[in-house]
Amino acid sequence: MSNKLQELTDKLYNEGLSKGKQEAEQMKAAAQKEAAGILAEARAEADKIIAEARKQADEIQTNTTNDLRMASVQTIASIKKQVEELIIAKTAVTPVESAMSDDEFVKELLMTIARAFNSSAAEPVPLEVIFPASKQKEMADFVGKKAAEVLGSGLEVSFSKHFRNGFKIAPKGEGYTISFTAEDFSEMLSDFLRPGTKKLIFG
Repeated sequence: MSNKLQELTDKLYNEGLSKGKQEAEQMKAAAQKEAAGILAEARAEADKIIAEARKQADEIQTNTTNDLRMASVQTIASIKKQVEELIIAKTAVTPVESAMSDDEFVKELLMTIARAFNSSAAEPVPLEVIFPASKQKEMADFVGKKAAEVLGSGLEVSFSKHFRNGFKIAPKGEGYTISFTAEDFSEMLSDFLRPGTKKLIFG
């Protein structure tokens, strides 16, 4: 009797142990499967974050490179323009400013232009001449004497504060004025010199 009881006890124990081991194995497998899934999701998320970070880094590098390239191009263009303007100023603007500030040169230029206006006219063309206000004293005697001989009695003279040297001349009533100031000559010479200067300096 005691042997049968022992056998029954052993049987129940072994069956329980076997079932417990089986359930433990199942739980272990389920846990491993779940852990593998969680790990796979974590790796996928990490890969996604890394890929996004690399993409952003590439975009930042591309944008930075483009910005630096554009800034370099603009800086070089600005430097070239400054060099070009400096050379033109030394070769054109400064000499013209000097010439147009020379009263004798301006007087001679005015006489030459006045003769050109009257070269083919039977009678002197009535002209209006405008001088800088700062030159009123220097030009008053000249206009009243020598210039009147060439320009005729119809000459009208005025003075303006809007330019510093040279003069402006116009046939009366024609509605246009021809300007002979340092700014006019400098602009004309600069436009003429700019292509050659650019080619000479920068090829």
